[in-house]
Amino acid sequence: MPVSVVVGGQYGSEGKGKVAHCLAVENSAAAVVRIGGTNSGHTVVQAGSTYVLRQLPTAAVLSDVMCVLGPGSYVDAEILAREVSLLGLDERRLLVDENAVVITDAEKAAEGSLGLGPTIGSTLSGTGEAVRARTARNGTVSFAKNHPALSRWIGSAAPLLRDLLDRNERIVVEGTQGFGLSVLHSPTYPFVTSRDTSAAAMVSEAGLSPLDVDEIVLVLRAFPIRVAGHSGPLAGEISWETVTMEGRHDHPILELTSVTRNVRRVGRFDPGIVARAITVNRPSNIVINHLDYLDHEACVSREVTPEIGRFVSDIERTLGCHVNQLGIGADLLVARAPAYGRLVLSS
Repeated sequence: MPVSVVVGGQYGSEGKGKVAHCLAVENSAAAVVRIGGTNSGHTVVQAGSTYVLRQLPTAAVLSDVMCVLGPGSYVDAEILAREVSLLGLDERRLLVDENAVVITDAEKAAEGSLGLGPTIGSTLSGTGEAVRARTARNGTVSFAKNHPALSRWIGSAAPLLRDLLDRNERIVVEGTQGFGLSVLHSPTYPFVTSRDTSAAAMVSEAGLSPLDVDEIVLVLRAFPIRVAGHSGPLAGEISWETVTMEGRHDHPILELTSVTRNVRRVGRFDPGIVARAITVNRPSNIVINHLDYLDHEACVSREVTPEIGRFVSDIERTLGCHVNQLGIGADLLVARAPAYGRLVLSS
């Protein structure tokens, strides 16, 4: 069945949004399902404009793709409405599953009172508390079907997606965060998120079957990041000044978190966490983004330089895998090939 699942292989912010958007364009996807809650942001560049979305899938910037928040989603009604307005999204192109959970103000406040920001680097979006309310099964959870502000978008994701698959239409499942943050699989518990972030979990949360999936895309970044503060171990942690200097850049390389706008922590590529991600997710394709950080010349030429080529080849030898696509900048993917020709797949 034609379902592509996009997952992160490190600690989030690997560029999954860009990859999901590219897949939707290249495969003329009929629907994109956004997984998770508002505790992470996904970035997409469309027609020269940059959008950071916390609720909608990045393919919402396209004009003909159905956007779905599945039964495993956690919805902030205000953020969702704001993003629909920002994109001018045709409301007929949005479906929120009736069993998705609404994040309440009380749950946001509870996360703040628990001190999860300074202790584990939580974004305090309320997603974790909404997950807890759902699993407590004590009647306190707020479902999307009971929230008046969402009523015009409410439906059932599974029948819609099944109908598309029966017509052999492509569906893209846009995962959230990264494998190293999985509450089940991460080696750095308790510095994790409140959900599993593997491909299998994404499929379940979307309301699909594992038998529907024909493509799993594992997205990595050249320099993994963690959110600011006391957010857990990060192997080979360095500074953004080091990244800037080693890449011989004429401008500062620096990243802020999409949600809290704090300076991200950054480290060197760690094959250990990626090897774990490959073992559990068994990807059919691997993408590495932010490779332009390695070499300023790539920022100028928007092509894969010999230095980037050596870096990727070393990763392939170390992990015993093949990297299929390379990300140069926020809007460019290049096919991995021996000649490293300039092949623009999305821009």
